[in-house]
Amino acid sequence: MARRHWIVLCLLALLPVWFAMGQGAARFPKPNPAVAFGEMKVYNAKGSPVRTPVEDWQGARDRVQNDSAWAAWLRAKQAEVDAWAAEPRDKAEYVAGWWHDFVRAGDGGFLEWTLEPPIEAPPKVFGGWVFGLRSRNGTYMVEAARLWRLTGEQRYFEWAARQLDFYAANYEGWPVQTSKSKARLMHQSLDDANMLVRFVETARLLEGDIPARQQAGWQSRRARWVDALFRPMTLLLDETFQRVHNIACWQRSAMAMAAIYTQDAELWSRAVDGEFGVRRQVRDGITSEYFWLEQSLGYNSYVVSAFVPLFTLAGLHGRLDELRGEAEAVQNLMLAPGQIRFDNGRLPTPADTTGAPRRFPDLALLASASRVFPTRLGLERARQTRGWDTLLDPMAQPPAGEGDTATTASSRNLPSSRFAVLRKDGWQVFFHYGQLDRSHAQAEALNYEAHFGNVDVTHDAGTVGYGSPLHTDYYRQAWAHNAPMVDGQGQQGWHEGELLHFDAPQAVVRARQPRYQAHTQVTRTLSIAEGRLLEQTRITTTDGNSHRLGLVLNLQGKATIPATATPLQSDLFPSWSHASQWTERDVAEVLAVFSGRRFRIRVEGNGAMRMVHATTPDAPPNSREALYVEVEGREAEFRVTWIPE
Repeated sequence: MARRHWIVLCLLALLPVWFAMGQGAARFPKPNPAVAFGEMKVYNAKGSPVRTPVEDWQGARDRVQNDSAWAAWLRAKQAEVDAWAAEPRDKAEYVAGWWHDFVRAGDGGFLEWTLEPPIEAPPKVFGGWVFGLRSRNGTYMVEAARLWRLTGEQRYFEWAARQLDFYAANYEGWPVQTSKSKARLMHQSLDDANMLVRFVETARLLEGDIPARQQAGWQSRRARWVDALFRPMTLLLDETFQRVHNIACWQRSAMAMAAIYTQDAELWSRAVDGEFGVRRQVRDGITSEYFWLEQSLGYNSYVVSAFVPLFTLAGLHGRLDELRGEAEAVQNLMLAPGQIRFDNGRLPTPADTTGAPRRFPDLALLASASRVFPTRLGLERARQTRGWDTLLDPMAQPPAGEGDTATTASSRNLPSSRFAVLRKDGWQVFFHYGQLDRSHAQAEALNYEAHFGNVDVTHDAGTVGYGSPLHTDYYRQAWAHNAPMVDGQGQQGWHEGELLHFDAPQAVVRARQPRYQAHTQVTRTLSIAEGRLLEQTRITTTDGNSHRLGLVLNLQGKATIPATATPLQSDLFPSWSHASQWTERDVAEVLAVFSGRRFRIRVEGNGAMRMVHATTPDAPPNSREALYVEVEGREAEFRVTWIPE
């Protein structure tokens, strides 16, 4: 009865939210996205930071003919495409797998893709290789179509068109794969959407400058592509991810691009104005501080990448104004991470970001988006880059200005994103106090990352390829984070959490997870005072039983442990190794060195404390060290003080 009563109360509490969403209210209000981060943007004469792109083929031909550097770029591009197109690459018998399965068995890091098929590899790895091949083939299709428009060489037209013929002829023959979502060409709908973007762009480029004598044959060929490839791909994409999600952004964007190309008004309406169309994704997927709701900062960039092709195509077809409000909000996803970056440019790693640590500013992203999202930094980088964007649409000199005024993050609370930053006395701390969606959430609520000046003291390692067992068994779990533990387990489920207190001048933040586990709530306070970082964590259980209550501290340095420590005979947590333990009462101190800087880590608990030190995985192929402290009881309060010497 108590459980049923609790569920009813939760449902009643959610009714106002559901009602508001049903009435079209935004989950994350963004009243004037055009002015946010305005110091970094370049505005047009009408005061908009969104630019209508240009595609100047005659100007491009003049540049490659009259500029030796552009001529050399063209020769290199032709050589690259010629080498790829010299023989058939994709095969009808290939069935694509998941890229996240293309990983090393040992540490879960991604394998290096090569042109040679890995015949002896496990089936999942081979499927990941097929993904790499098919993705590259799609990219070269667009490259060949552009070369045809630029040079008029028929071989580029024919090769790109033959690829569309191949995919149209074989699309219905590939099985519908459903383990991740519905897809035929690839293993998941996200990758089908990526391929559809390339297909539409290839067909659009090939359509230009078709001689009149070839129009009849062209129209027949084009109709086959639309009927046998584009339309069935869009229909399949519309069957899945009817929710707010980064993959849904790619699916609806690809559908909208197909609608523009085929002039299908009904498809446009479904893709843009449907229940989970482009407008809903932007409205409810981007927080008021302009972070993507899945919280992994990689998805800030990925959602930008999903929409830039759509905004570009819409601009070239005179339809960008229909999406201008959405574009103004999406642009801010590129700029928002500056609010939380560390002094050395490294970004925190909330949720399950893969790959190397991200940095801000992402100059490559800013440059690649500058045709529609001009920023001072992006234009400056684009002007130094030779590529199709700058060949077809040369970037103007950015107006005078600092270009990047977010060089230093300040203490701030970002309530709709569930992040906070503290900055004082040389310390900068990122606090991840809540989550917004189950997608990509890890057991890391109340996790924090800290730098002292440019010294990385403790960080979140992100994760490895999602197909690796290490992703599920280690990197997503609480023992990979600075997280509270109950009976050896961390957070269960995902929760927004409750912010209890924030004081920027005093550099104090306090938050609570009331349902950290069943019958468990956790409150954590972070503060900076007198040059020290203090973490206070209170764990309270309500089932009346005694529990093992503890917390994990991940160290980006080397700790000195006492001579009384004894080796553990078995791993405390999965993937922890070389573990030793000792016992302290009430207070323990460990000396550690981080990038040549000495720190004392003082841990205070209540009563007898079990202390454990171990070697643990960092982002592959690196390792690091961790401390674990544990007491027995129904509740516990820990104080951890990081003291630079």
